[in-house]
Parts: sequence; C-alpha cells; structure tokens
Amino acid sequence: MAFDALLADKAFDADWLLAELDARGASAVIPPKANRKIKRDYDRHTYKWRHLIENFFAKIKEFRAIATRYEKTACSYTANWHLAATIIAAK
Repeated sequence: MAFDALLADKAFDADWLLAELDARGASAVIPPKANRKIKRDYDRHTYKWRHLIENFFAKIKEFRAIATRYEKTACSYTANWHLAATIIAAK
C-alpha cells in the first residue's frame, strides 16, 4: 500500500520503523521520545491533524452499530459509516 506520511504518537518513535518508512519513501510525522539521544525534527503543523483524526474516531465509537460491527454486509456497514460521519459533521 502506498502512502505519503505516517502520523503517529511518540510510542511509534523506533529506528526500525523510521528506516522502513524512509525505504518506502514516506515521511514520518512522529515526535521524538524524550529519551532519544539525537533529537530529530518533525512537521508540527501536520502532526496537529492527528488530533482531529483521533477525535473523529472517538465520536464514531459512540455509534454502537459501528463500534461493534453490528451489520452483516459490507454495504450496510459502509452506509452506517457515512451516516455517522454526516451526523457528526452536522453537529
């Protein structure tokens, strides 16, 4: 799967992961851990988007049918995702 960047928290600040992302040509938007000897830079502006994404998933989990994968078909499940996203956007 191709992607441009990985937005993650400090728990994912590992050398092997950073090397893998570099090999795939993706940038790592991961703040360095406090105990890292050599501090590295990251895009703070892009990292702020991670908060919005986490809030969206927290709100989606309020819808029981989505959180428990209640629907039997993929079409119904996708429709509920769209419905929940619309309700969240309308608030």
